[in-house]
Amino acid sequence: MPDTQKRNIIAQWAFDTRPVLLRFHLWLEDVEVERQQPDPVSAHSFTPRGIARCLAMTSAATALGTRLYGDFGAGAGKDKATYNQVKKGADAISAYVMSEGLWHLTRTLPENHAIMVCLGEGLMPKAGETPEMGANPLLGFGRVYARPEVARQVDGLVHRLLNDPAHSFEEFYAGLRDKGITLWGAAVDTLENTSRFAEGKPTGPMAVFHLFDSPLTVSRPYESYMGCLTLPRRVARAAERASVLLDYRTPRKQVMEAIEATYPGIERKNVHVWTLRGKSRVGRLGKLWEEWKALGAHLVEDGWKTPAGVEVFTDSGTYAPTFLVGSWQDAAGATHVFLCDGYAATAEAMQASSLSSVLDVDATMAVFSPTFALPCADEAKLMQLDPAAPDFQRRLGELFGGRTIEAGEAKTYAEAIEVAASSNMPLGQRVIRADDFLPEKKWGVLASVGYMCEDPYTGSPGVEKVGEGRYRVTTRLATHNASARIAFTFRLMEPLEQMRHVFSPLLVRFLSGVDFTRRAVKISDSGRIRNELQTMLSQALEHDGDRIRVHFDRIDEKVMPKDRQARIREVLEWYKASHPVWFEWLEIA
Repeated sequence: MPDTQKRNIIAQWAFDTRPVLLRFHLWLEDVEVERQQPDPVSAHSFTPRGIARCLAMTSAATALGTRLYGDFGAGAGKDKATYNQVKKGADAISAYVMSEGLWHLTRTLPENHAIMVCLGEGLMPKAGETPEMGANPLLGFGRVYARPEVARQVDGLVHRLLNDPAHSFEEFYAGLRDKGITLWGAAVDTLENTSRFAEGKPTGPMAVFHLFDSPLTVSRPYESYMGCLTLPRRVARAAERASVLLDYRTPRKQVMEAIEATYPGIERKNVHVWTLRGKSRVGRLGKLWEEWKALGAHLVEDGWKTPAGVEVFTDSGTYAPTFLVGSWQDAAGATHVFLCDGYAATAEAMQASSLSSVLDVDATMAVFSPTFALPCADEAKLMQLDPAAPDFQRRLGELFGGRTIEAGEAKTYAEAIEVAASSNMPLGQRVIRADDFLPEKKWGVLASVGYMCEDPYTGSPGVEKVGEGRYRVTTRLATHNASARIAFTFRLMEPLEQMRHVFSPLLVRFLSGVDFTRRAVKISDSGRIRNELQTMLSQALEHDGDRIRVHFDRIDEKVMPKDRQARIREVLEWYKASHPVWFEWLEIA
């Protein structure tokens, strides 16, 4: 590429993404774009070009800031309490950077547009974890990013959706249209593979942001588990031509037969099935593993190398393997097929399934309970039971092998089904597809991924230091039928240690010892602290119109130790007393 053309490309990207670059004090030195189609991803996206590029830049900033200042590897070999705090610290950095990037880029949204977070992964403890392990900083349901006047209107509608049981999603969506507001929904995981990040593993951690051209039909904060089966679309089409129903509930013998019909002559050992692995998952996935083994398929194990030559891991990370679903031929000309099976957290499952048309795959899901004590097939049946039926307890017992179910246990499962129903999760159907989370038959998605470490499935590198104060960060943008890998080279505009303040939440800085009483206060501190409270202490907040009341008695000391709670209380009380006008919204219980 001629030098002048290269400089023009860098200048155009810098101009389009200046809100994010300026916020994070980054100088853009280089941009490398590798497309899978001739034209830019933005030509296929529902977003303007500037917004698409700003999302890629926000993902890059999140990856860079988290990798540099999230204490990568600091949890390795530490006790459980310290390990959990390292994870929470990394989540806090990633959620903060992503949120700040979204706030600044949405200043350039069309005047009647807003972005709202509909699904966020990180609030609920995973199966086998204790509650404090799941109370991680995150961008959760109802977080709105838009011009102030638009955000206020959307916030009012969201407040009613959350607090009025009689107010349905359909009424919420109609209210938006009556006001002439276009609301884009988002599914977010600001730090996928947090455990691997805390342990300093060389592959896996990434920031994932999916933007949709309408809000998702979820009407409450919700996180649980979803059964997921993702196959090459060619297999699903071949099964359809043979009048075979192929989805998550299909016996895997029929799935294998459909694969063989699609790829004649394929050896079963070359059918690679990726599922989560590990002793803790035997009860949930053991039957599924045995089903695939009996068919002669290869169950992907830790250390297996992808075509990119990178070893995979199976302890976590259900989103990224979707990018490898498909077929290829090895050096000897043998055909290989890769597919994903098993389960994922709700946000990850929705994100992966929304890539169906992007990656030419077929993805089907089933809702599971938060406790996830049964094998996958039975979990899917459990969540379709009617908790109000007189025989609910008996039918629940049948799923548990005929054992007697105590009233308390039955109540727990009934409540799980009721919560899913009240959150407008698509229950009561055979399987779920991404379409079931969106109110329109035609919908768009723009996926943006920032890689903190190397990704085995696409071969994308993580954050790389290329010089003093200079870093190369790889991202990926994808939408229907178009995707591109974009590598940015940044120069930090301030010394490395000083840049820590740019990427760190104010509350985290104060917790680390910065004297808030001697720091120059800006009016923007009010918005930053409000944002950080919603990200870090969502379980302790009570919303009353524009006001937020902080209840410190709702915070488990295992989630945040008492001394850190006391420090945050001290900070909030000082700001409230010293700057009452700017902090009129804040109340401390």
